[in-house]
Amino acid sequence: MSKADLIVGLQWGDEGKGKIVDHMAQTHDYVCRFAGGHNAGHTIVIDGKKYALHLIPSGVLNPSAKNIVGNGVVLSPKDFIKEMVQFDNLDGRLFLSDKAHVLLPYHALIDQAKERLKGDNAIGTTGKGIGPAYGDKIARVGHRLGELLNPEKLTAKIVAYFEMNKPVFDAIGVDAPVESELLSELQGYKDVLGKHITDTTQLMWKIMDEDKKILLEGAQGTMLDIDHGTYPYVTSSTTVSAGACSGLGINPKDIGKVTGIAKAYCTRVGNGPFPSEDFGVEGDTLRKNGHEFGTTTGRPRRCGWFDAVAMRHAVRVNGVDQVSLMKLDVLDGFDEVKVCVAYEVDGKEINYVPYELEDATPIYKSFPGWDKTEGVRDFDDLPDTAKSYIKALEEMVGTRMGIISTSPEREDTIIR
Repeated sequence: MSKADLIVGLQWGDEGKGKIVDHMAQTHDYVCRFAGGHNAGHTIVIDGKKYALHLIPSGVLNPSAKNIVGNGVVLSPKDFIKEMVQFDNLDGRLFLSDKAHVLLPYHALIDQAKERLKGDNAIGTTGKGIGPAYGDKIARVGHRLGELLNPEKLTAKIVAYFEMNKPVFDAIGVDAPVESELLSELQGYKDVLGKHITDTTQLMWKIMDEDKKILLEGAQGTMLDIDHGTYPYVTSSTTVSAGACSGLGINPKDIGKVTGIAKAYCTRVGNGPFPSEDFGVEGDTLRKNGHEFGTTTGRPRRCGWFDAVAMRHAVRVNGVDQVSLMKLDVLDGFDEVKVCVAYEVDGKEINYVPYELEDATPIYKSFPGWDKTEGVRDFDDLPDTAKSYIKALEEMVGTRMGIISTSPEREDTIIR
């Protein structure tokens, strides 16, 4: 029986997982998404053409790979269908878990209304409805994708739910859906998605028994995990490697090689602590050179230096076997490159992620910069200072940088 290789983000999301999943999908039979919703975004560049993926697994760009969306995902049918339009021949290549929870337009309205009410204390959510959809799941009032196969019954359930909770929805300014319009909407979703909905847990077990090569991909990053991230400024799902088990119906012994994805610097979207954030010219340069604007929201990302403390934490939490270091070329041209090697909290130096990161001050170590790494495909061809930087990161985080990306293009990738 085969084991499933896993890709996981090690920072605050947006690490470049899409490129590596796409790269690795060329040698895998199945690519499986296990968590998150359409608040996540991958941008993949192939032959100069950009593809923006939010829910469909990145294996869709390999014509011979099949794609599974697991039960741990919250799926917006409206947005999923929009994404499907980019691709042909999805029949027999796309499988959606009947146990994945449905995210409907009213979830986004609730999300946005609650953010407005928080005012200055807003989390900085994408407003896509992810939190309310997961909230309904945990409160056991959500709806699963399998229910789309009976639109009339699902419509009646949703209408009854709104009637029962009318005072709450009135208080936050969210209108109940019109029954006839809701039924028409759900019927439309069924017409497009119905043939793709299946028991993906049984499918996962079957393909593992058949020794298929399987790649698992999550969403966002470790520091946004509901338990291990910078709570409450986190997403609403389990983003770490352990989430692949519950999100796809497999067990820990089914997991093979774990590849963690990290940028050669750090970014974050939305509010919340970010110790190594750079508020000056260098932060602006990172944003400009790295085109750091959200795939999903278009918001400018907060930028800063590589945080080796948070990275060491993420490597341990996820059981990472190798790190894929992304966007090394964005650091081209800097005279010096900084790395956060410790934090100062309450006057004390610490080398671990504390309960509260808000008051952590970064302690930096500087490394000599380099001229150009863009497009390099062999480790030996990198500038000596870039190689020294990578080797120093390996020592600090405790694992090998097995893959290094030097541009958005699929082929500009160093495999060590």
